[in-house]
Amino acid sequence: MTVTRRQLMTYAAASAALPRAAFANTPTEITWDDLIPPGVPYSEIIGEGVMDERNDLWLPQFDANATKLNPALNGLYIKIPGFIIPIDMSTKGVSSFILVPYVGACLHTPPPPPNQLVFVNAFTPWPSDKLWDAVWVTGRMQHDLQTTEVAETGYVLEAEFMEVYLW
Repeated sequence: MTVTRRQLMTYAAASAALPRAAFANTPTEITWDDLIPPGVPYSEIIGEGVMDERNDLWLPQFDANATKLNPALNGLYIKIPGFIIPIDMSTKGVSSFILVPYVGACLHTPPPPPNQLVFVNAFTPWPSDKLWDAVWVTGRMQHDLQTTEVAETGYVLEAEFMEVYLW
């Protein structure tokens, strides 16, 4: 079999594109500390707060640093571990939720600051029987401050893939 110069150039170009295509689908693994912009110490985000005695709730007071988001993450394809606080649930599972850094955040304790909460829209619902499992969520991260019935969130993640987080 004879290979023409044109075929050789086509194969070379296709081979050169393969590593970039594979890299484009590889998420950047991040931690919760990465959600805080560089130079903003976590200790400066949360203020003292006040007690809502009528509703028996502690309402944390956040300073301006609580809504500062990491500009490097906007539009980035990422993978982050966390725990699920359901927002939209059906018989198929949870299709939207808040991803939180620790068990019980927002439910059993005051919510973390907005730049420590990620609103997730899942393409495939997460099974309802696995709500207490730690999960890896992979998808495209966007800046989007929004208020939910549970807490104010700073990021939105369109989850393309989810799996149980193994310690």
